[in-house]
Amino acid sequence: MFMGLFVYVRAVRLPFLTGSVLPVAVAAALAYLTEHTWNFLLFILTAVGVAALQLGANLINDYYDSFGSDPLNLNFTPFSGGSRVIQNRQMTPGQVKTLAYLLFALGVGCGLVLIFQGRPWVALVGLLGLGAALCYSASPVQLMSGGLGEGLIFLAFGPLLTWGAYYVQTGKLSLVGAMVSLPLAFLITAIIWINEFPDLEADMAAAKRHLVARLGLRLSRWVYAALMLAPFISLFFLIEIFHLPDLIVAGLLTLPLAVQAIRLVFTAAPTDPEFVTAQALTIQTHFCTGLTLTLALLYAAWWR
Repeated sequence: MFMGLFVYVRAVRLPFLTGSVLPVAVAAALAYLTEHTWNFLLFILTAVGVAALQLGANLINDYYDSFGSDPLNLNFTPFSGGSRVIQNRQMTPGQVKTLAYLLFALGVGCGLVLIFQGRPWVALVGLLGLGAALCYSASPVQLMSGGLGEGLIFLAFGPLLTWGAYYVQTGKLSLVGAMVSLPLAFLITAIIWINEFPDLEADMAAAKRHLVARLGLRLSRWVYAALMLAPFISLFFLIEIFHLPDLIVAGLLTLPLAVQAIRLVFTAAPTDPEFVTAQALTIQTHFCTGLTLTLALLYAAWWR
């Protein structure tokens, strides 16, 4: 039974769940700061709904890649190359697809409850999120293969997500609710970006022409560096333009993690064991930045 549960945890890539839950936490902290409001039930429904959509997206990505790049990928890592549950014969493609749609249904269900709780615009935000989850991987669209996947990830796990989560808490569609996501939006894109490096050979063989494949590794390393440094610049943008509290500069505490990851990307080949450390550091930078930003906003709200 334990081994069966482990297979499902691996299939949905549960450790990556912070990619969607942290932006919800940041948006809720901002709502508490700006509107002095926080509703536990609405927060849980939002977190569960977006988590279900992300896990469903992970599964549907595995399903479509099982007919494309994943069987060709000999350089998969703990962070890239899919969950491998299909390739290891732990689940069938049909089981993975069914589980994906069950999770999508859970996400839609949470959205419907939020709508009936007096948040009608959740219908729009939810449909956009569900569309992003499907269109990233699913045929015939497969935006990931057309060089549009990275931008979609930036929007879906950044401005769209925090905009919706802030709206759920406050009932207001606010620009600051979208823009507060910028540090995490850049970092989640950096996670997708660096994970495409080890997969590059298999992706190109399967005609997955994402931006790393189109730009090549040399230029893509510089884009990765920009994605890792942009979050820290965006903190000052949020302070100056949207008047968020100066305390959010605490996010700079994670800059050493980003610098170390950048150094490894420029010195290690994607097939080197050290490159896995760079992938891990990228995820850690996203997690620590999101946590720091949430705590800074809550602390500022506490003392306001």
